[in-house]
Amino acid sequence: MEKVTIEGVDLHLTQPDQVPMVWVGQEELVTQVIAAWLVIGDDDLPLNPRLVGKPGVGKTTLAYHAGRTLDRPVYLFQATMDTRPEDLIVTPVISEGGKVKYMASPVVSAMIKGGIAVIDEGNRMSEKSWASLAPLMDNRRYVESIVAGIKIKAHPDFRLCTTMNDDASTFELPEYIHSRLQPQILIDFPERDEELMILKANLPFAEEEILEYVVDFLQTAHEADERYSVRDGINIARYALKRLVESGERMTSSARKKRTLEYMREAASMILDSTAAFYFEDMLDDQDEA
Repeated sequence: MEKVTIEGVDLHLTQPDQVPMVWVGQEELVTQVIAAWLVIGDDDLPLNPRLVGKPGVGKTTLAYHAGRTLDRPVYLFQATMDTRPEDLIVTPVISEGGKVKYMASPVVSAMIKGGIAVIDEGNRMSEKSWASLAPLMDNRRYVESIVAGIKIKAHPDFRLCTTMNDDASTFELPEYIHSRLQPQILIDFPERDEELMILKANLPFAEEEILEYVVDFLQTAHEADERYSVRDGINIARYALKRLVESGERMTSSARKKRTLEYMREAASMILDSTAAFYFEDMLDDQDEA
């Protein structure tokens, strides 16, 4: 574990995240995130974009991909309602011999290394936690650790963004924090061709026909203003395929199509709800008529 010394205090850094996140399509959104992070003059500062959208539309994937596009280390921090200011900055732990060891958070590790910090689901955090980051998001560009008694300045290459779900289980951001998390970048459901590309990238082992079933389901659900996302579609397809393989049945092409739809209907009911299952019920009716 890498260690740095700041104002006489040793900080142990978190390693950057290496995760198989693949962003497909909607390149304009990647451009918007990278533009927000640009510095175009000596007196300019990077912005701290907030990525907003329904759960499962790829906000974290977009942020991670944008950071990796810049060839920077990316550090992911999962925010919760229980996140404390020290969780965001420096946490003391007891090491061997009973000594206190100071552990830098992913955010602080990114600050020191000049990486990208992504605070995931940031509006689940309380104002008290956000307040500890306020100096980081303006021209001061530092945080203070009360626990370690030090001030930590951000590397010039450090960048920050947060993702936010638009659901009810979140805090309302105070205005002084809201004004620091700009611009707002909205991630909406993809178009059909992009949705199919995403499914192919995440389900390379799935047959084209199965992917088409999932896209049909998602696109119909989007038109009905349902909140079902690509992530939901991926999970439905994965479970249905596992059920199909586990059954070990040898079937004709027609019987396999029907059984696949039955498993997808079952998966939709288990992963989402009975309403989602009805979409596959309609597909089964069409299959029977054919």
